[in-house]
Amino acid sequence: MEFRVMGAVEIEHDDRVEVLSGRLQRTLLGVLLARANQPVPVDVLTDALWGDRPDPRVAQKLQLHVHRLRGVLDTPDRLSFDAFGYQLRARQEEIDAERFEALVKAGVAASGQEPQRAIESLRAALTLWRGNAFPDVEVPVLADWARRLAERRLAAVESLYEAELACGLHEAVIGELADLVREHPLRERLHGLLMTTLYRAGRRSEALEAYHRARHALVSELGLEPGPELRELQRRILADDLPAPAPERRPADQEVPAQLPVDVRGFVGRETELAELDGLLSEEAPVVITAVAGTAGVGKTALAVHWAHRVRDRFPDGQLYADLRGYGPDEPVSSADALAGFLRALGLDGAAIPEDLGERAARFRTLVDQRKMLILLDNARTVEQVRPLLPAGSSCCTLVTSRDSLAGLVARYGAHRIGLHRLPPAEAAGLLRELLGTRAHAEPDAVGALAERCARLPLALRVAAEMVRSRSGRTIGELAEELADQQEALDLLDADDDPHIAIRAVFSWSYRRLDPAVARLFRLFGVHHGHDIDTYALAAMAGTGLRETRRTLDVLVRAHLVDATSTGRYQPHDLLRAYAAELADTADEAADLDAALARLSCYYLGTASAAMDVIAPHEAERRPKVAVPDAESPTFDSYEAAFAWLDRERINLLAGTQHGEPDHVVNVSDTVWRYLSIGGYQDDSFALHTRAVHAAQTLGDLAAEANARRVLGVATHRAGLDTQAIDHLERALALYQQVGNQSLEAATLSNIGAVTWQHGNLSEAADLIRRALALYEELGDQRMRAPATNNYACLLYALGRYDEAFTLLEQSLAIARDNGDRNVEITVLCGMAEIHAELGRSQQALDYAHFALTLARDARHRPFEGTAMRMIGIAHRQSGEHQEAILHLDRALHIARTVGDSSQLVATLNGLAATHTSAGNPTEALSLYREALTLKDGPGVLVESAHTYAGIGDAHAALGEHDQATEHWQRALTIYRRLGMPQVDAVATKLSNRL
Repeated sequence: MEFRVMGAVEIEHDDRVEVLSGRLQRTLLGVLLARANQPVPVDVLTDALWGDRPDPRVAQKLQLHVHRLRGVLDTPDRLSFDAFGYQLRARQEEIDAERFEALVKAGVAASGQEPQRAIESLRAALTLWRGNAFPDVEVPVLADWARRLAERRLAAVESLYEAELACGLHEAVIGELADLVREHPLRERLHGLLMTTLYRAGRRSEALEAYHRARHALVSELGLEPGPELRELQRRILADDLPAPAPERRPADQEVPAQLPVDVRGFVGRETELAELDGLLSEEAPVVITAVAGTAGVGKTALAVHWAHRVRDRFPDGQLYADLRGYGPDEPVSSADALAGFLRALGLDGAAIPEDLGERAARFRTLVDQRKMLILLDNARTVEQVRPLLPAGSSCCTLVTSRDSLAGLVARYGAHRIGLHRLPPAEAAGLLRELLGTRAHAEPDAVGALAERCARLPLALRVAAEMVRSRSGRTIGELAEELADQQEALDLLDADDDPHIAIRAVFSWSYRRLDPAVARLFRLFGVHHGHDIDTYALAAMAGTGLRETRRTLDVLVRAHLVDATSTGRYQPHDLLRAYAAELADTADEAADLDAALARLSCYYLGTASAAMDVIAPHEAERRPKVAVPDAESPTFDSYEAAFAWLDRERINLLAGTQHGEPDHVVNVSDTVWRYLSIGGYQDDSFALHTRAVHAAQTLGDLAAEANARRVLGVATHRAGLDTQAIDHLERALALYQQVGNQSLEAATLSNIGAVTWQHGNLSEAADLIRRALALYEELGDQRMRAPATNNYACLLYALGRYDEAFTLLEQSLAIARDNGDRNVEITVLCGMAEIHAELGRSQQALDYAHFALTLARDARHRPFEGTAMRMIGIAHRQSGEHQEAILHLDRALHIARTVGDSSQLVATLNGLAATHTSAGNPTEALSLYREALTLKDGPGVLVESAHTYAGIGDAHAALGEHDQATEHWQRALTIYRRLGMPQVDAVATKLSNRL
C-alpha cells in the first residue's frame, strides 16, 4: 500500500492506482495522514472539510466520505473509529512524503564525508517529488505540511548540488543552478553554489558577477547586505584562494564490487600477451582501453579473466564484469541492461537507476570517476554495444574481448588492440599436460599429436582433455589416433588449415561417448531454430518429462557440450550447435525431427496463448483456440510473469514461424499480435504478420487472412507506411464482410477511420467510426466498442469539441476498466491529459499523464509510455517549466524512435520544438521542425503538418524573421481552415498582427 501526497493525491495497491480527484476526499486523506496512527477527533475533520459552517448533517456527510475512502484502501480496517475519533494506520515507508523526508535527512547527513552516497540518497528523494502537496487545499495542518515539504525539497536540491560539486561535477550543473538562482533570488546558499561552480569551471569573472547580482537582489528586495559566508566566498574568489574539492573517501562499510569470474584452471602460456597487458598498465600514461580480438575458441575470455585476477590488487575500488554475449545464441546484452547491472553493483538503488540509456551512461561515468576500477567487457559484438560502458577518466582500466577487431574503438578512443591467435605448439602441449597431469608425462609425443588434432585451440584442447580423463583404460596415443580416424570418417580434411575442422573431430569424439538418450537431446539443440532454450522447451521437443530432461542436461553440461546460463537456460557453443545440426541431419529420421519440431511448436504456441490470457483477458474469445501442449509448461500468476516469459521466448517463438506449417504461423500471429504491439516490436510485427498473410492465403482461410491484414495494417500505420496500411485494412474489411464477422468489421472500420482522420479527411473518418459504433450497437457488443469510442473522441478533440470528446473518453474509460483493457485505459488517460493541456489546465494534465505513465510502465507498453511522457512534457511547458518539459519530451522522442512509431515521432518533434521556442531557443526548434517535415509521408501528414508549419512560423517570429513567419503561418492557416480545426483563430490573429 502506498499513499502519495506530493503531486496528485493517489493511493496504490495491488498494482492499481486510485487518484483522489475530489477536494474533500483529498482533504480527508491528507489530515488523516498528517496524523497517521493517531486518532483524529470528528470535529477536527469536519472543520477541515467544511469549516465552521453550520450543517446538521455534517456527521452523516463525514461518514459518507469515510466510507468512500475505505473503499479504495487495501483493507477497510486500516481506517478505524473509536471514542477518540478516526485513525488511519500507515507505516512510514507507505507515505511518499515520509520516505522523502527520510531520504533527504540521510542525504544531508552524508554530504560532508560521503558526497557520492549523498547524491544517490538525494536523487532518490527528488524522484519521489511529483509536485507541491495539496496546492488547492486551505487547511492549516495541510498547508503547513506542504510548506515544510516544499522547503525540504529546495534544501535537498541545494544539498544535491553541493554534493555534486564535491564530486567535481561543476560543468554539468552550471545551467541548472543559474535557473534556480533566477527562480529563488533571495537564497544566499544557491548564489554561493553558483559562484563556486563558475569559479571551478574556470569562469572567475562570471563568478564575481554572480556575487554582484546576488548583492543587488538582497539589497533591493530586503535592504540587507549579503551574509558573512557569501562575502567570504567573494573574497576567496578574488584572491584565487578557493580550494578544489577533496576526493571522496569510501565508507568502510561500502561493498566493493568484485565481479570477476573464477580464474581459469590450468592456465598456461600466453606470456607474450600477458606481458603486453602488464606493460600497458604500467606506463606513465596508461592505456585505459584494451581490446583482445580473435576467433571463436581461441581463449580470449580465459586470457582476460586470468590477467584481471593477476592485477586485481591494483584496483582497490573494485572490478566490474559483464558478458555481453555478442556472438552466442542469446540476444546480445544491451548496453542499457549492462549499465543497470553496473549501477546496482556500485550501490545505486534500483529505483534511482535512470530509464534513458544516455542518463545511465552519464550516471555510470559519475560513479566511477576518480575511482581505481577494472572493467571487463567480455564477448562484445560491436563498438556501439561497448561505447556507453566506457568510463570518461583515466582512473579506470577497461578490457574488452571480441571476435570483431573493434576498429572504431581503436580509431575513436585510442584503444590498444591485441590480436589473439592459436596457441603455439609448445603452449598447446603445455595446456594438455597441465590438464592431464601425470598421464601426459608418459606419452610426450602423443600429447603433441593430440594438440595438433585440436588445432591448438584452447576450447578444443579442454574438451579433448576431459575425454582423455574419462577414458582411463586407453592411452593418449590411442585416443589421438582414434581422433585422426574420426576426422577421416567425417571427411574433415585439414588442407586449408581450418581450425574448425579439428574442433569438429574432437566434438565427435566427445559425442560418441554419450548414451543414446543424451546424444539425442544433444542433436535436438541443432534442430531448435531459436537461441538459448529452457528445460520446458527441451522436454517438449524430446517428448520426455522435466525430471528426465534435467538429468540428461546435467550429463551434457558435465561433458562441456552444453553450457548452463545463470538464468537457468541452456545453449551449446555456436560451433557445437552447428555440429549438432549436422548430426541430426545424418542420425535422425526426418519424420522424427518433424515430430520434435511439431511438439516444440505446440508448446510455444500453447504457452504463449496462456500468457496472453493473462496480459489481455478481454480478447480471449478472439484468439484462436489452440491445443494444450502435452508437455509440462509454466503457469503465470501475474501480468509481469506472463510478459517476462514472452520476452524471453519471443525470438524462439517467432523463429518457429519461419519454418513452421501455415496454420502454426497464422495462429502465432493471431495469438501474440497484441504483445508485439505493446512491446513496440515493430520489425517482429512486420515479419510475423506478413508471413501470416501468405500462410493464410496458402490455406485459403479468408478469416485468418483478414486477421493478419488487420494487425499488419495497424503495424504499418504506426511505422508511417499509411498507403500500405490502408490497403491492408481495406482488404481486411472486405474479407470480414465476406465471412460475416461484424465485430471485427467494426474494429477495422475504426482503424481505417483513425488513419483517415490523421490525413485530414475528417468527414470521411467520422463516417467510418460512426459506422463502427453503429455496428457495435447493433451487435450489443459493448466490450469491444471502447477503441472506436476513443478514436471518435480523438476526432472531436481535433475539431475543438473538447467537452464532447471528454464525455466520450469517460465512457471509453468505464468500458476499458470493466473489461480489464489496459491498452484502452492508458490511451484514454493520455487523451484526457491532452484535453486538459489544451484548455490550459496543466496540473490536471500532469495528473492524468502521470497516471497513464504508471500504467504504461506496469504494462510494459513502450509506445504508450512515450505518449504519456510527451503529455507530461507538454504540461510542464504550459506551466513554464521548460527544463522539465524538455527532459520528458527528449525521453518521449527516444521512445518514439526506438519503437518506430512515426505518428508519435512527428507529434513529439512538434512538442519538443514548441518547447524550445518557448524556452528562447528558436534555432533548435527549427531544426526539430525540419525533421518533422521530412516525415511528411508518415501518419498525420496533414493534421500534424499544420502544427509543424504553425510552429515554424512561431520560431521565425522569435528570430525576427517575419517574412518566413508569415509564409509558414499562412500554410498552417490554409490547412486549419480546410479541416475546420480550432487553431484557425490563433494563427489568423498572428497574421493580422503581422500585417
